[in-house]
Amino acid sequence: MLAVYQFDAVSVPRIERLLAEGRLPKLAELRERGRWVDLETPATHFPAGSYATLYSGQDVADHGMYYAFQWSPAHQRVRWRGEFPQPLLIWERAARAGKRTLVIDPYECTLPRQSNGVALAGYQLVNVMSLPRWSAPPAAASELDRLFGRPRLVNEVFGQPTVRSLLALRRRLLEATARVTEAAVHLLRRDSFDLVWVTLLAGHLGGHMFWDLSQLEGQPLDAATRAVLARTLDDIYVQMDNGIARISAEIPDADAIVTTPMGMGVNMSRVDLLPGMLEAVLSSGARAPTQSRAERFLWTLRGAVPTSARAKVASALHGPLTREVTMRLSSLGVDWSETPVFMLPSDHFGQLRLNLRGREREGIVDPGEADELVARLRDGLTSFREADGTQTVAAVERTRDVMPDGRFGDMLPDVIVRWTDAPANGVGRVVSPQHGEVERPGTGSGRSGAHTPHAWALVVPASLAPAETERPHHLVDVAATACAALALEPDGLRGTSLLEA
Repeated sequence: MLAVYQFDAVSVPRIERLLAEGRLPKLAELRERGRWVDLETPATHFPAGSYATLYSGQDVADHGMYYAFQWSPAHQRVRWRGEFPQPLLIWERAARAGKRTLVIDPYECTLPRQSNGVALAGYQLVNVMSLPRWSAPPAAASELDRLFGRPRLVNEVFGQPTVRSLLALRRRLLEATARVTEAAVHLLRRDSFDLVWVTLLAGHLGGHMFWDLSQLEGQPLDAATRAVLARTLDDIYVQMDNGIARISAEIPDADAIVTTPMGMGVNMSRVDLLPGMLEAVLSSGARAPTQSRAERFLWTLRGAVPTSARAKVASALHGPLTREVTMRLSSLGVDWSETPVFMLPSDHFGQLRLNLRGREREGIVDPGEADELVARLRDGLTSFREADGTQTVAAVERTRDVMPDGRFGDMLPDVIVRWTDAPANGVGRVVSPQHGEVERPGTGSGRSGAHTPHAWALVVPASLAPAETERPHHLVDVAATACAALALEPDGLRGTSLLEA
């Protein structure tokens, strides 16, 4: 049996501190018995794409999943991730081979096309964008609801949080870890499985909102409440460690992997500034990007309407309707005949696509002019500075230069805009000597934490042994390891197993 515990999107420095304080005893025990491996990850450029890579063993250009909303050239608009071809996931490979699997809350995934065992999502919490409810078989979720109650909604709404909303989120995230632990223990006591994959998500969502208290500046906050909120992320990590301890106690003879496809650090994303920056860079040309005005309007709307009011609206709408509204707003009033470059939805790095003639349904840019256009973008965007002189944009990179080739490579953003590592909180405007001043529309995402490209795997053998190799390891190696441990055919996978017989 192989057990994979996804200790999702956590900070390695914070883990090291908690280990030194003796507050993560299970992780300490596993590290003593196993081998810690740092992994290269697509989160360096596509944080959201790292989940499909972890679950499928394929890189982003091979599976094509890079964000919740993705561009469709044929429709000239963004569409929901689930409407695109889905990669073959490791538990689907296992099911095809007759292996029994237990999969709980894989992030940003759809219902498996084939399942043998139990697979369910939206159990520890429900998020209409990243963790909608599904279950195979359907009765599995109903049974757990009867035993442990229905999951709570945890829908992130961009905008400045309140003390009250963060206290409520703290309760729900701590409850979420307890729920996924109880579900896994119950199912493991009732049945046997060849592959167990449990995702503990509270550290991910908690990292975004509880990395620090910078988003509460100016709000009344007494000392006791401040202390509770300040220790929340530590408390979540500790509870996740307790959850792994309880689950692993049910399957003590399993080979185990604790892993994450990315890390967490201070929020440096300035993606809400990008619409104005892009418009400023291109406004001196014959065609300014009208699409960036739609994105700027969306961020301005988020800043103008109270977060609590938008949260109520989001909760009242069903998941598909919420997603449809978001997609419509992202291209509201766009004149594609005046848009040579457009932004794709993102909550981290900037993602740009060229409106190429012959590729996009309403393309206007000659492919022969693409290099010159990208150079203009690079020169313009990297010229912006902040009040203290910090360069806002660290790099403007073409996807084809930083990602390996793959069958879905042409569906990805053409350009990735990566930000400086400096905290984004407090940045009200940016200035370029060539392109002028751009003010921040609204208050930003409300996140204090953002993803970092720090993926790792802690490999703890039982019946197998750690594989000895000098090559750098990659996130795709986790799925390859599952294939080796379960004796599955690794066709189409680029990774190398971290375990061997």
